[in-house]
Amino acid sequence: MVRFLTLRLYTEWYKMTFMDNRQNIMKVALNLFAERGYDAVGVQEIVEKSGITKPTLYHYFGNKEGLLKVILDQNFEDLSEKIKIACQYNGDLPNSLTQIAKAYFLFAQEHKIFMRFQISLSFSPQDSTAFKIVQVQLKEQFELIKGMFVEAGKQHGNMKDRELLLATSFLGLLNTSLSLNFNYDIELDEGLIYKIIHQYSHGIYS
Repeated sequence: MVRFLTLRLYTEWYKMTFMDNRQNIMKVALNLFAERGYDAVGVQEIVEKSGITKPTLYHYFGNKEGLLKVILDQNFEDLSEKIKIACQYNGDLPNSLTQIAKAYFLFAQEHKIFMRFQISLSFSPQDSTAFKIVQVQLKEQFELIKGMFVEAGKQHGNMKDRELLLATSFLGLLNTSLSLNFNYDIELDEGLIYKIIHQYSHGIYS
């Protein structure tokens, strides 16, 4: 019985240590990537700032690419789930657009460093490792919003066959708003969302 309890306590301790180390490495790496860019940051700097050794990083993530992928996967999974809920079209296009913007901006407020980083990655050279990794996640996010426009197009005939352009331009407008928030402290509040949807809707219905 004592041996069983000791083994269980050790297992719980190991799991907690594993998760703490893993999350700490991811946090340090994300801050460095966002500050200077993915390609400018080396493994040695990450492990030094994290207070670990290279073998520890390789144990958790395999390599720097693996570390980036886990950071993106973990954050985009949460964001995509929120967008998926917001993209459930209910016959009211302005409301659907508002819900998407709210989900996007709320996530950005809670994960400002990550959102700034993922936007910068989308402008990386197309043949770079970072771009290829982030594009998988961005495409999934784009398809969710495009799907909402496909459903809306069944109700608004003038939108048919424009779903690609509409989804691209709406996401672009949201990311531009984030850039204004990051660089000029423009608040991501209800007032901004209203202005975005009002302005965007004029183009949709024309």
